[in-house]
Amino acid sequence: MVQPIWTPSAQRIAAANITRFQETTGHANGAALHAWSIDRPGEFWDAVWDLGVVGERGSVSFDAGDATMLGARFFPKARLNFAQNLLRETNDEVAIVATDETGRERQLSRADLHSLVAKIAWAMRSVGVQPGDRIAAWMANVPETVAVMLAAASIGAVFSSTSPDFGTAGVVDRFGQIEPVLLFVVDGYFYGGKTHDCLERLHEIIPRLPTVRQTIVVRNVGTDGNRVSLPADAISFDEWCARAPEDVQCEFTQLPFDHPVAILYSSGTTGPPKCIVHRSGGLLLKHLSEHQLHCDIKPGDRVLYFTTCGWMMWNWLVSALASDATIVLFDGSPFQPSPMVLFDVVQRHRVSLLGISAKFIDSLRNDLVGAAAQPNVRHDLSALRTICSTGSPLVDEGFEYVYDSIAAPTRDVQLASMSGGTDLCGCLVMGDPTLPVFRGEIQGPALGVAATIFADDGSLMPVGKTGELVCTSPFPSMPLGFWNDPDGAKYQAAYFDRFAGIWAHGDFAAETVHGGFVIYGRSDATLNPGGVRIGTAELYRQVEALDSVAEALAIGQPWQGDVRIVLFVRLNGLGYPGSVSDEVPEDVQREIRAKVRTNCSPRHVPAKIVRVDDLPRTRSGKLAELAVADVVAGRTVRNREALANPEALDQFRARRELQT
Repeated sequence: MVQPIWTPSAQRIAAANITRFQETTGHANGAALHAWSIDRPGEFWDAVWDLGVVGERGSVSFDAGDATMLGARFFPKARLNFAQNLLRETNDEVAIVATDETGRERQLSRADLHSLVAKIAWAMRSVGVQPGDRIAAWMANVPETVAVMLAAASIGAVFSSTSPDFGTAGVVDRFGQIEPVLLFVVDGYFYGGKTHDCLERLHEIIPRLPTVRQTIVVRNVGTDGNRVSLPADAISFDEWCARAPEDVQCEFTQLPFDHPVAILYSSGTTGPPKCIVHRSGGLLLKHLSEHQLHCDIKPGDRVLYFTTCGWMMWNWLVSALASDATIVLFDGSPFQPSPMVLFDVVQRHRVSLLGISAKFIDSLRNDLVGAAAQPNVRHDLSALRTICSTGSPLVDEGFEYVYDSIAAPTRDVQLASMSGGTDLCGCLVMGDPTLPVFRGEIQGPALGVAATIFADDGSLMPVGKTGELVCTSPFPSMPLGFWNDPDGAKYQAAYFDRFAGIWAHGDFAAETVHGGFVIYGRSDATLNPGGVRIGTAELYRQVEALDSVAEALAIGQPWQGDVRIVLFVRLNGLGYPGSVSDEVPEDVQREIRAKVRTNCSPRHVPAKIVRVDDLPRTRSGKLAELAVADVVAGRTVRNREALANPEALDQFRARRELQT
């Protein structure tokens, strides 16, 4: 029998929020609780509302409408304000701890944050901002960004953000679609030990966003030393806030449950990014259930998720304020000034939940040696109860590394691998603090989410068999729709056309005998040699377990009427010097093929193994497999701006190894 890598103690189970919730709602165990959350959605989400929502819920918790997922409505008569639910307290408790790679730190109390939000909102109203107007933020992960989002939400304006590392085209591709009335920007940001200026690009961006009435610049790196001055019609953030009376208080406009609160963007690697509109009540309830029940966040906890403002995990992190937690912001590179910088912050601020990407874990595991690779040897991480991992599948070896090298000496840390996305600004499958953790597995479906696996014909796949990850019943954080999609055709096509009326998430996955899930990669990147579907993640798991391979990326290349697997590998530097034009050494190729043949199947064995020095990734850390496939096939990559390192694509062009 497979043994769990972690099992919660009886004391931990008894103290968990989800245990109390289970008892309060009258369920004998977690399986019964989840079944009830699906079968009786009105009752379940009503109980989540009771976790602490401020607002008028109305007399109806769930209206099935026409009995389709798209026709269902949650709390159709409710009135609430998203920002009010995150700003309930105005005391001296710490709301935000903000730090960056340079070591700068700031703290804002809940009273400080409330006051800052009130001033920003007052200034917004003074220039005519109304409910439904869009507020854009090209911002670093700093407290001002949080305050701008909450100020917009307090009025009922719709907030949308992206990170400052986006170039001009990437910013305009996103914000140009939603026609914002205000634009908040930073003057620059720190990353990788360097200072990056934003003002030069700002001069290019403003003329291409004609609906913007005012641009507000936050001093982050210091404008005095910049060669580029502020645009003529831009003002400083301090000047903007100074417009408001010193003692101004927050006003919270009460709005319907489905009122839009945020616009997030798809990665845009297959075309212009989709503008995904999220409803305020849906986001609030989904995040409350995920934070308090699945992640066991309690009042006073400190929550750090490494993210930028261009990833949905930023919105997820900020919402932890609604659970009376302190949010910890980190801006910059997680490897600057050292690979231990996040763990320095965890130790210094007694962080209880740390969120990182699978890519970050793999980088620590593969690229560091000795004491540098063992944060728990060099740090006091005893406050950590939960480590969340998302962004891409976490392999078995990643689970082992977390428990051996990050978890405190007692190893009593829940590793909550989770998967969802920008589409729902939350999770379909995630952790449970009362269940054991098995290597390579996500612990189970999120409460209120009917996640399962379908075959191509829409039938249920047996446990252990791979297929499409779907959701068969409505949940409140389903998007309100896409911007500029008045008849909903694009929204319908994106999620509900593959299996009529069923949410198809686009992940290739399997359910496990433990009731958990394994994600094998994106469906649209699934390999298909000889008509057999193979998930890329299961291939990477085997290849990256080899000492010779740092990381890998696979594509299916059309070849002689079929598809052949091409594997690109970045070799570990030790023992494998040379340029990327050199072939992968024969002994390494034999090792890779033998490993894959033995642990996957003969069909998984790559036809070609090609050496590269970098792999392209989206800004949230996911491998850009489709972009590589486009380059290899000679097609135009449709949105290079969506990539964190688009220059990496150049090495895939016209490779001689792919012509034979």
